[in-house]
Amino acid sequence: MMAFLFSRVGAALAGVLVLAGVMAYTHYAAYQRGAAAERTAALQKSVELLRERNATDEQIRDMDDRQLCVALGGRLSDDGTCE
Repeated sequence: MMAFLFSRVGAALAGVLVLAGVMAYTHYAAYQRGAAAERTAALQKSVELLRERNATDEQIRDMDDRQLCVALGGRLSDDGTCE
């Protein structure tokens, strides 16, 4: 068995196995980094959307009925309903 490993075919086979191991590790590491980057991007987008939503909530909270009706594209009738 040791003689096979020291032959040209054995050395080539060992080289192929080492190369396959290195390629598998680098593929796994790159996949993990990509997944982490995607999770980070999704979290940042969620935080950004929550900040925008809070700003919108503050604007709407300060509106009276007429302003809210107009902002939604309607108009306030004489009896106080939004049309």
